[in-house]
Amino acid sequence: MAVEKVPSSTTLRMQFQTGLDGDGDPVYRTKSLSNVKTTALDQDIYDVAQALVALQEYTVTAVQRVDSAVLEDLGGVM
Repeated sequence: MAVEKVPSSTTLRMQFQTGLDGDGDPVYRTKSLSNVKTTALDQDIYDVAQALVALQEYTVTAVQRVDSAVLEDLGGVM
């Protein structure tokens, strides 16, 4: 049985440190951008993230690419 991975969606996720809580631990918030082309290059996604980060007031702590895919049975029957 052969299985093929078919990309279904890509999301750009940026994590920002927005401050500190009462114990002095960092507080994080995440902003996501959906409907990114699944064929987009990592460098292009990162470049867009950097442009968006420049518009934010908080410090970025992570830039993530989140890919989802469907696994299809090439035999045709599940």
